[in-house]
Amino acid sequence: MLKIFNTLTQKKEILKPINFNTIKLYVCGVTVYDLCHLGHARTFSIFDTIIRYLNYCGYQVEYTRNITDIDDKIIQRAFSHHETIVQFTNRMIQEMYIDLDNLNILRPKHEPKVTNYIDTIINCIHLLLKKKHAYITRNGDVMFSINTANKYGILSRNKKLIQSISKYTNHNTIKKNSADFVLWKSAKFNEPYWMSPWSKGRPGWHIECSAISHNILGKNIDIHGGGSDLMFPHHENEIAQSACAYSIDPNVYVNIWMHVGMLLLNNEKMSKSLNNFFTIREILKKYDPETIRYFLLSAHYRNQLKYNDNNMKSAQLALKRLYIALYGINPIVHSANDEERYFTLKFIEKMNDDFNTPEAYSVLFEMAHELNRLKSKHYYIRAQRLATQLKLLANILGILYQNPENYLQCQVSKNKNPFEIEKIQKLIQIREDARKNKNWELADKIRTQLTTLGVILEDEPEGKTRWR
Repeated sequence: MLKIFNTLTQKKEILKPINFNTIKLYVCGVTVYDLCHLGHARTFSIFDTIIRYLNYCGYQVEYTRNITDIDDKIIQRAFSHHETIVQFTNRMIQEMYIDLDNLNILRPKHEPKVTNYIDTIINCIHLLLKKKHAYITRNGDVMFSINTANKYGILSRNKKLIQSISKYTNHNTIKKNSADFVLWKSAKFNEPYWMSPWSKGRPGWHIECSAISHNILGKNIDIHGGGSDLMFPHHENEIAQSACAYSIDPNVYVNIWMHVGMLLLNNEKMSKSLNNFFTIREILKKYDPETIRYFLLSAHYRNQLKYNDNNMKSAQLALKRLYIALYGINPIVHSANDEERYFTLKFIEKMNDDFNTPEAYSVLFEMAHELNRLKSKHYYIRAQRLATQLKLLANILGILYQNPENYLQCQVSKNKNPFEIEKIQKLIQIREDARKNKNWELADKIRTQLTTLGVILEDEPEGKTRWR
């Protein structure tokens, strides 16, 4: 049974789909005013792994991840780049795809842009006004009335945090309560806008998820996720809006709330707002995409994860160990035997325990250890079978999808220029010729020379030489 920690109840709960074998999953997406940073990558790689595992378990996943393509920062960036909002956001969305595709993060089934759902959002705000959960200010803004929300604060449970909202509001504003938040923001001079019954303007941030998720997934959702920094106020406000607009009990709007721990840089949250972040592209200049993905899953998703070069290099070495185990083995399609079933069941046990990827990794390393033993004993058929199962389970985590020989040679290539690679390949060819001619002294001399270049040779029984 798959158990998932529910932020709302603060305990692990058995996943019980609302609709038989279909899982309705909503994840808060990117506000596309800049390139994605590594914090985004962690959240989306986690949920990508969750979706892959749910699919492996036989579920159909209605995965929805929104794109916020209108807000203050987007407007400012578009103006500074001398682009229209549409030109700027379309360009940034394509940049987002490049980054996430590089990390082998599958695209969602539904990826709604906020600007395509303005009418839906207006209808949601209209319901809140009709039910007296919102009010129109004299400047045309529409505010959610926090005092009308039943059970506000049930997700974050932090009364001090909730009370602290007043620190970020101006008591001279036209709000009825300092904690009230905007649903519709009237446009300032020279800003883009949409027509509404209240004013020319655009949606507030929180309302978009309530309206879009209801439109695509319905009243109730199986799983709703995002970074832990969204728990308050974003998800707290979303619960209040959705419960009030669509007459839903706040406790059952979402069956399971999932929140991903923060990625830390210098012991602070990696965040654009704090100017404390690396973009995915910056990290890709130093490390290959698969190493980055391995690192992002190396801590349990609810825990914080520290980014530093030591942790990245550890991820790089760990991934290399797995590829070395697969090196020289051609996986074969087959029905699993007892040995392979044992590892598979162990992997499933770890993933069923709140998607425990670090423990799932440990199963992969057990398999790699056994695979190396089988290779050393020349049990090649058993090795081929186990290699197939290792790749299958690793692919659920989004890793080991490359040809081992290509991957390992690429690691060498990254540290050497093309002339050095050409030199390595020529030396290997000379050595193979020497071995054919039984010139063992020359063959050994070349092996030693290649070893000093950081190249490991593996001679196969049929005479072919593999290198990494």
